[in-house]
Parts: sequence; C-alpha cells; structure tokens
Amino acid sequence: MIQLFPLLLYLLKASFFSTGGLSNITSLQQDLIGRHWATIDDFNHSIAISQVIPGPNGLWVLSLGYLIYGYIGAALALVSVILPPLLVLVIDGIYREVKPHPWVKGALRGISLAIVAILLNVCWSILQRPSFDQRAWLIAGGAFLLMMTRRVNILAILGLAALVGLLVYR
Repeated sequence: MIQLFPLLLYLLKASFFSTGGLSNITSLQQDLIGRHWATIDDFNHSIAISQVIPGPNGLWVLSLGYLIYGYIGAALALVSVILPPLLVLVIDGIYREVKPHPWVKGALRGISLAIVAILLNVCWSILQRPSFDQRAWLIAGGAFLLMMTRRVNILAILGLAALVGLLVYR
C-alpha cells in the first residue's frame, strides 16, 4: 500500500535535486521501484506518454503519479513539479528586497568563501588518493592552466581533460 506523504516526499526530492526534464528518473526509480510502489513498465509508459503529448518533458512525472496512484498520485506529482520553481521565485523576491542592505553583500561573500573552502577540500581529498599519479597531476595542471587563461570555455576544458584521460589511462 502506497502512503501518500512518503510518496510526496520522494517526488519532491526528485524534483528538487533534478535539473528538469527526465533527469529525475534515476532517483524516482530507486525510491519507487525499491518500495514496489511502481514498476519499470510504469516508468516506460509514463515516459512514452510524455513524449506523445505536447509540453515540457518534466511533466512525465504526472503520468507516473497517475499510473501508480490515480488522480491523487497525479496531483502529488503536480505539486512536486510546481513547488521547486515556485520556491525559487519566492527566494528571488525576498533577495530583491534585501539586496540593497549591506549585510547581504557580506553574507554572500561569506557563503562564496565557504564554497571555495569546500571545493579545496574536495580537491585535496582527490589528490590524496593513491591512484592520483604523475599523469593525473599533468592533466589537472593543464586543465587548471587553461582555466586561468579565461579564454577557453569550461566545457571545452572538461571535454579535453576527459579525452586526454581516456587516451592516457586506456
């Protein structure tokens, strides 16, 4: 038996941590199939339905909600799809109101410095792995130097680093 509140939470989690479209499939598959609330056929049918009807790809979740719990499931899926962008709009409205205050600039600077510290921590933990050899240092250094020029697109740097890594570690 499907419980409504946990279903809503799983749908919300998938919506909040996805980038839109079909990117929430894996999260929902893990949660809903793992609890036997949905089958792989439910996912296949809901994606097929969303490809046939007009509108954004992210609305496939409504079909899934309907297939697993009828109109109530579709309504919960609709809430989970609408709530994240609505929350972003509310936060944007609040930010526009408090943006002129001097404490906001300081808070954002503190947050950005914390993000830099987190990134440095992640980089340090990757560098400490035994599999990080001299070739990895060269790839990382080359990517860093390309980023410092600010003339090369970050996506091009990532693609180039992936290609070099493929060739070097093959």
